[in-house]
Amino acid sequence: MSIPELYQYYLSFPNICTDTRKIERNSLFFALRGENFDANAFAEQALEKGAAYAVIDNPDFKKSEKYLLVEDSLSTLQQLARYHRQQLKIPVIGLTGSNGKTTTKELINSVLSQKFKTLATKGNLNNHIGVPLTLLEIGNDVELAIVEMGANHQKEIELLCSICEPTHGLITNIGKAHLEGFGGIEGVKQGKGELYDFLQAHQGTVFVNDDSPALNEMLKTRNFVKLVKYGTDASNQVMGELLSNEPYLKIRWTYPRGTFEVQSQLTGIYNFENILGAIAIGLDFDLSPAQINAGISNYAPKNNRSQISKTEKNTVIGDYYNANPSSMVLAIDNIAQLKATKKVLILGDMFEVGESTAQEHLNVIRKALAYPFTQVIFIGKHFKEASSQVNALFFTDTDEAYNHLKHQRIEDSLVLVKGSRGMRLEKLMELL
Repeated sequence: MSIPELYQYYLSFPNICTDTRKIERNSLFFALRGENFDANAFAEQALEKGAAYAVIDNPDFKKSEKYLLVEDSLSTLQQLARYHRQQLKIPVIGLTGSNGKTTTKELINSVLSQKFKTLATKGNLNNHIGVPLTLLEIGNDVELAIVEMGANHQKEIELLCSICEPTHGLITNIGKAHLEGFGGIEGVKQGKGELYDFLQAHQGTVFVNDDSPALNEMLKTRNFVKLVKYGTDASNQVMGELLSNEPYLKIRWTYPRGTFEVQSQLTGIYNFENILGAIAIGLDFDLSPAQINAGISNYAPKNNRSQISKTEKNTVIGDYYNANPSSMVLAIDNIAQLKATKKVLILGDMFEVGESTAQEHLNVIRKALAYPFTQVIFIGKHFKEASSQVNALFFTDTDEAYNHLKHQRIEDSLVLVKGSRGMRLEKLMELL
């Protein structure tokens, strides 16, 4: 079946499903293969639950005209999304980076939705499956899309750009994330830089944080039709100044037509540049300063990304959706600058660090212990393996830490909880 033919089915049934547990009536079910499963086997179940058609790539499961046979279901999903994108005449903002992608995406969406009917990547659907699904959610009423693109190896951003064809783009930063797949920090630059390459080739608009030496270095070998810079220097199209972070960020921003202030609901000095990027994009799309400030001030973080919770016992900064060496250091520096009588750090292992795992975990330990925090707790086998070199509190896993905290309660403190998602640090929240 050709993509234009399949597109006619999509136009009649534009709701795409890949999980039989979430089937909706009159949807198109795509049977995708995983390492441990073949969803072709679930196509019949999807149809029984109300799917209009099932797209399969194994002829053994084709039982009626309700089964649409293709060569490869995943490739077909991607091609269908690309074809749909090519029918759309709207701006698409592509977003990637080592840290802060999701928060920046949400800020941009909050700002631009003050003027446009927008659609943005839901949650963390930013990979080779999530990006196509995001694009296929774009209906005729959508005026602008913000697509988050994640990657852990070279050529992945290149693929995602070929699917979503961004007209505008922003790399939040270059840091020590997914070092195992990228093969080091230079590999990260190369992989994330694939967004710049696409925008250069297609005459797109690029937004760049001028305060980042790594991003400026990546600009040297590239030329763009339109480059918008933001940062703390007055030479930028948008200049920002951090006014306070106690615990929420308040910033002053300036562009050629005036100077304005905005109070956010975000903590973390590292979010200063994310806010500034959203402001720069808002201005480029001709939003008024009032609209931009409304978008910034109305956005409240969720999903445990720099999320502040005031419990009966403590104030907790929950930042355990993900972690890498760069974001870990930024989070430690941030809490060190916040005002509190007692400060406690609970840090969990970082995943996908590769050959640098031992050294990077030791670097985080030394960073945390360099400050006079009331208490620092490290959780996970990687931190545990580095524990022989320092004197601090270490636990092999979250369950062991949980048992400790049941008896050694933390109270009246500002607590940072940060680690990779697989560490399940959310389990500790009920004790904090």
